[in-house]
Amino acid sequence: MSKIYFQGIFGAYSHLAAISIDPIAELVPCKTFDECFIKASLDGDAKIVIPESNRITGNIGIEYLIFKYRLNIYGEYFHKIEHNLLGLSGSKISDIKHVYSHIQALAQCSDFIKKNKLIEHVRADTAGSAKMISENKLKNQAAIASDLCAKIYGLEVIKKNIENEDNNLTRFLIMGKNVFQPEFNNKKYITSFLFKLKSKPAALYQSLGGFAINGVNLTKLQSFPEKSSFDSYFFLCDLDGHIDDTNVQKSLEELALHCQDFHVLGVFEADKIREKKS
Repeated sequence: MSKIYFQGIFGAYSHLAAISIDPIAELVPCKTFDECFIKASLDGDAKIVIPESNRITGNIGIEYLIFKYRLNIYGEYFHKIEHNLLGLSGSKISDIKHVYSHIQALAQCSDFIKKNKLIEHVRADTAGSAKMISENKLKNQAAIASDLCAKIYGLEVIKKNIENEDNNLTRFLIMGKNVFQPEFNNKKYITSFLFKLKSKPAALYQSLGGFAINGVNLTKLQSFPEKSSFDSYFFLCDLDGHIDDTNVQKSLEELALHCQDFHVLGVFEADKIREKKS
């Protein structure tokens, strides 16, 4: 049986994503994202399922861990996030004064929170907030979390789907220590990589020219300061295509000429949800 590490406790959205990705895997919760990456770095047979970005609120903030540990990316999975207001049995919205959750969940439900004049309290994760509500047993407190949390921690769903937008998706990455990439065939692929440029004028502009010349589409280009410095930056990129495609190879070879550091993070099949949006 395979093993998957995820951040949070049972009932967290990472837990739900891991179940969807591999229903029969052994799922192991970790307190922090750092712990997930450390565990996977030490166990070549294990994987981690990590939220990378949300369609509404943007990046989750794990880029520094991707740069530090450089685990291989095996795949991506877009999980529909459905936030629910959870409270003690018999509670009504009018009873609730305080709402607890992860900062991203609070932001994604800001319209509902403002409408009902609730006082926000930021916590480390959604499932942990639900567990706290079940332990505090205060009728004026509620958590924003998954409906699975209600079942696990004996809470009631006071209001379902309170997120600002219906199409609330979080992109999860499946990562691990061992290098693996699928064979190049007639499917839609993503190649993910990071790089650091040589220090020279117009370096970024010059380095990206090969992608335009070879007709390769960059779908993600994100800068991140190295070691909390604002003088040296890494770039995290995704492109449409497989690294064995001739045009992709030419583009990356051109990029590498301008780099101090270049590292391929993974080649993997694109989630089918991308086809629905194209």
